[in-house]
Order: sequence, then structure tokens, then C-alpha cells
Amino acid sequence: MTRAALFTGAAVAAVGLPAAPAQAAPITLSEGHVDVVDIGYEDGALELVLAEETTGTEVEHDPADVVLHVKPEAETTVPAGSAYSFLGSPGDPVWILPQTNNPDLLYAGWAAHEVDTGVFQGDSVRLQLTAVDGPADVSVFDVGGSGPAKRFDSGDGLPDSVNVAAGEHHHTNWAFEAEGEYALTFKATGTLLDGTTVSSDAVNYHFTVG
Repeated sequence: MTRAALFTGAAVAAVGLPAAPAQAAPITLSEGHVDVVDIGYEDGALELVLAEETTGTEVEHDPADVVLHVKPEAETTVPAGSAYSFLGSPGDPVWILPQTNNPDLLYAGWAAHEVDTGVFQGDSVRLQLTAVDGPADVSVFDVGGSGPAKRFDSGDGLPDSVNVAAGEHHHTNWAFEAEGEYALTFKATGTLLDGTTVSSDAVNYHFTVG
């Protein structure tokens, strides 16, 4: 231990200051139901949390306290065809949390269960992906009978936004184009019936891929 460290410790002891509490390790979720972005409106404010039911009971978390693990089993390859070119070249590796439930992976989506009807114009709010910090691009997309429909895609520029209806619960595909650590920044904005615009804070959601 250095003399500086000894002196600092002695000074803290002398004035009776409590030691700083150790920061709890984040919770890691790797399978089960999770609403990555859960939008709520209460007391005049929009807020974003993370809601999960991995143990069968819904629990809300501060997103700063959670790491979402995209397991190695999520790795697949980019399909052939121009419709999927936003994921990379055909045959390239890509890690996808699917919009249909796979019990071995996270079943990820977004929700607005705590946004009531009759509060916002259009009974909806706008959810924006404003930034992605990570080793590669991230996209969020639905797949239906006519092929993929992008909702967010960092590869063609951000911000991207979707309208989320009051009470909505939506599952979709989350695609990561490389292994590594990612932070996705989301923000919600809505216009009240009286014309007032309200926005949440920008909130980071953390993923580890691979």
C-alpha cells in the first residue's frame, strides 16, 4: 500500500467518514421474457425502465443495473437476398434474438403497459433509438409475410423512431453484427392532449454478445 493510500485511509478514519459502499454487480439476463424498453407515464413524466419475467414474475429494473446477454447460441448467418442486406453480406455471421420465443435465448421486445389511453395525442408515444456504441451495427426488425421490416438500424444513420401505442406489447428481432459490448440509447417523446410535449431522459441499455 502506498503512503498516499495510508494517509487517505487515516484521514477518513480520523473524521469518522463511512467507507463508500461497494457497487452491486449488474444483473445478467440471458434467457426468458424481457421488455428491453418498458415505457411508463406517471406524474407528468415519461420514463424508461427494463421489465423482465425470467422467473415467472414481472420485475422492473433500472437499465443501468442490467446486462442483456446475447448468447453464442444466437449466432446465425445473413440470409441470401437483398431484403436482408442491412444485416451484411449473405453468409456473414450475425447474432439475433428472435421475435418468436426460443427458451434458450432472450425473448426481447418493448412495451407501453403503463401508458394509458386518452393521455397522448394519437394514443401513442414515439420511441427513438438515438445512439449505438459498440463494435458493429445493430438493427431491430420484424419479419412477416412480405419479409423483413426495419424498426431501428444504426447502419443507415440514427436517430430512428417507432410509434408505440398506449398499452402496446411488441416482440421483434434484435440483430448484432459482431460479438462484443454494446450500449443502445433510447428516448421516448409524446404530445399530451393539450399540445404539451413531454420526453423521457435518454437511457442506455447494455448488451453483451457472444
